[in-house]
Amino acid sequence: MDLESHALANALVGNTADAAAVEFAHSGGEWEISGPPVRIAIAGGSFVGSIDDSPVPPHTSALLREGERLRVGGAKDAVWGYLAVSGGIQVRSELGSRSTHVRAGMGGVEGRPIAAGDLLPLKGMPVDPGARTLRPAITDAGAPIRVVLGPQDDYFTRESVVVFLSSHFEVTWQSDRMGYRLEGPGLEHANGFNIVSDAILPGCIQVPGNGRPIVLLRDAQTTGGYPKLGTIITPDLGRFAQLRPLSKVRFRAVTPEEGQLLRREFISRVHALPLHVRAAA
Repeated sequence: MDLESHALANALVGNTADAAAVEFAHSGGEWEISGPPVRIAIAGGSFVGSIDDSPVPPHTSALLREGERLRVGGAKDAVWGYLAVSGGIQVRSELGSRSTHVRAGMGGVEGRPIAAGDLLPLKGMPVDPGARTLRPAITDAGAPIRVVLGPQDDYFTRESVVVFLSSHFEVTWQSDRMGYRLEGPGLEHANGFNIVSDAILPGCIQVPGNGRPIVLLRDAQTTGGYPKLGTIITPDLGRFAQLRPLSKVRFRAVTPEEGQLLRREFISRVHALPLHVRAAA
């Protein structure tokens, strides 16, 4: 859901950006290690962690030894958190990925959410005992989410497009990895609200007949039959996903060329994260 935070957690423990980590929503539970020590790190927001009675600050790595218990609490500024472990989590790869898709029952641990008592296999590797830290890039949390309009923006009245780009919308509790439903001013269709089903990507903003936008996210379906007013650009998709229910959000249009440039800059920034890891004070 938040590619940059996932990569940041992995950078802190010496993994590649695409190593498998645990993604959790709202709080991260309790964990123990069976075997040699590992380095762990938590990213995504101000998630509070502790190993026994010792605090683990967010975006800082720590050593977890056998017999110790890691607890990961919640954060007021984020929904999705990431727990990375040195060497990565070695669940079986399926279709080239270790991700879990719960609706399809695929990947991860038997295609389901992790439950108490589950054992996650790790890749053993030597660990440096020193703590590492990496602060996330400072972003304006209140900045509009940038979108490329289309491909069916012509299915909406001109007035509705203006309303979409000039109004606040609210993230509702009807939100999960598939999509977030938004509440706000109704968006009026100009040419009906049914299209021949076509491709869906994470970030697509569908508007069904009730005029309320649905932003599709990482577990989005592959095709859909509602017109899409726009698509959130890759660099802003993680920031959008981190909006808690009842948060307000605004949108700003950028050109496809601007979106492509911003995506290239984002990918370069993510790949450069390991270069900015430093020893913790």
